[in-house]
Amino acid sequence: MARCTAPVQGHRTASGRANCPACGGGYRGYSSYPSYSAPYYSPSNNYSSRSSGGQTKTKARWSSTSSSVLYTPSEIRTLTPVRENFEKRLGLLDLRDVFLCHAWDDRKGSAKELYDVLKSKGVTVWFSEKDVRLGTSLLREIDKGLANSRIGIVLVTPLFIERVKGEGIAEKELSALLARDLLVPIIHNTTFENLREVSPLLGSRSGLSIDEESMDDVAAKIAELVAP
Repeated sequence: MARCTAPVQGHRTASGRANCPACGGGYRGYSSYPSYSAPYYSPSNNYSSRSSGGQTKTKARWSSTSSSVLYTPSEIRTLTPVRENFEKRLGLLDLRDVFLCHAWDDRKGSAKELYDVLKSKGVTVWFSEKDVRLGTSLLREIDKGLANSRIGIVLVTPLFIERVKGEGIAEKELSALLARDLLVPIIHNTTFENLREVSPLLGSRSGLSIDEESMDDVAAKIAELVAP
């Protein structure tokens, strides 16, 4: 049986597809295919995919065979180093799966809602209402939470942006946190552009968005990210 040459040669042009012994003659007009470097995505991984809003979504390397969770290429690039560092910390005992950083005024609203959804999916969460002392600085809370959790997520809301603006996060300290590749921003009711205005370093890191997907969908991605 003829074998498709896409995993080796790619089908980025009509002629490339036409010359493939398995696919020749079946070209349907797609002029190009995105090229991703391993470990983010490779055709040989046989991940399922679909087109959504003009973007191709795929399973992640860490997705189970039965998973229906799909990611954009940007999400794969953002979450892959976080997953790799998570896997390095799997052997550490008594750690929470996730540290949830958020604005204090969101603790009974969107932050509590996200906490509840994550908990319902079996994720252990470090949450300020239960674990962080009052009066500590934002950076110290993040630092302490990450030290006792496998990864951190930052719920970025308008209230969070106001808090960051008021406290004036130190670029040097924030850079050290982001360098660990253990921090995932989650946007809610704001934009990465607004975040970049008050914290260019945090805003430069792409993440997940509750505005583009439901909170349950975002929580499912976090739950899959921290699954053993």
